[in-house]
Amino acid sequence: MVKLKMGMVGGGQGAFIGAVHRIAAQLDNQIELVCGAFNQNPDDTIASGLSFGLPKNRCYASYKEMFIEEQKLPDTERMDLVAIVTPNHLHYDIATLAIEHGFHVISDKPATLNLNQVIALSETLAKHNSLYALTHTYSGYPMIKEAKHRIKQDELGEIRKIVVNYPQGWLSQPTDENNKQAAWRLNPEMAGISCCIADIGVHGAHLAEYISGLTISHVCADLTTTVAGRYLDDDGTVMLRFSNGAKGVLLASQIATGEENNLTISLYGEKASLHWSQESPNSLIKKYPNQSSEIIRTGVGNLCAITQSNTRLPAGHPEGYIEAFANIYLNFAQQIHALKHQLVPPTSALDVPDIKDAIRGMTFIERVVQASESDQKWHKI
Repeated sequence: MVKLKMGMVGGGQGAFIGAVHRIAAQLDNQIELVCGAFNQNPDDTIASGLSFGLPKNRCYASYKEMFIEEQKLPDTERMDLVAIVTPNHLHYDIATLAIEHGFHVISDKPATLNLNQVIALSETLAKHNSLYALTHTYSGYPMIKEAKHRIKQDELGEIRKIVVNYPQGWLSQPTDENNKQAAWRLNPEMAGISCCIADIGVHGAHLAEYISGLTISHVCADLTTTVAGRYLDDDGTVMLRFSNGAKGVLLASQIATGEENNLTISLYGEKASLHWSQESPNSLIKKYPNQSSEIIRTGVGNLCAITQSNTRLPAGHPEGYIEAFANIYLNFAQQIHALKHQLVPPTSALDVPDIKDAIRGMTFIERVVQASESDQKWHKI
């Protein structure tokens, strides 16, 4: 099939996540970057676009101009989808306008600045023919998909306990906030009501629900602003109740000195348990009550079809963050191709976080903040 054409809002030179999106989108030769509004400064946008190999006339001064001008182009030239890689406070306006102009959207999380906005966004989507994806990256790892499959096959029995731990240390010092990645995340006007939970805690919550097939029904939370002078949380502890009665805990921290990106999740069932670490993503460990543990490896043995369709390399070749990110882009691209050509998308293509996950995530963030500020113990989601 002809490659899909992608535009980007944000993500200019020097932006971490913009580069990740561009690499991931183009990894499988299904998508090409054709235009963008990469920066609020038009000169910086042009400089970024030219460095990405784009013609000057496809480097737009604003996302509004980009949507208007791209819509005028013939189908063979105009963009099909837009990647939103800006700070949170811009997500809603960009996504809404893109959908209204007929473009598909793939957005960084959280989807919007608040819950009211994401509900309004879902209502806009329902009125148009655009598709929407949210980059909950960690659900793209092959071993995460294998864990989901094995729980669905009842290999663990009833889930009793889920523990998610996501420590980072990049904001452990007061001086750490003197870069633009930190500055906007700690600014309520740009990040919303939370830093740590909205930035990384929501990833852990999504992962717990995605793998287990359960939903978080109640939360009890304690959020902390550890470093003096900050307005938003940089550390959080959240107790969880799940829809089947299982209990859990989510620890998220950006002041865990020395930690890099040590996301781990453990799911304990009545028959066995599963354990995964983002820093060793090719291994899924299965533990039993009365026998030796089993190490399940990417590319080895009888893995499920979804796992295999999201694996690119032979066993022993690490597949990491970029590949997991690319799986979301690849599956989303297959959805768009299917819609374009009135085909039924493969099952694997539907395995992408969507607007329902966006609403769940924003609800989780708001309830956790509400719970932390309240003397009431449990808060219903």
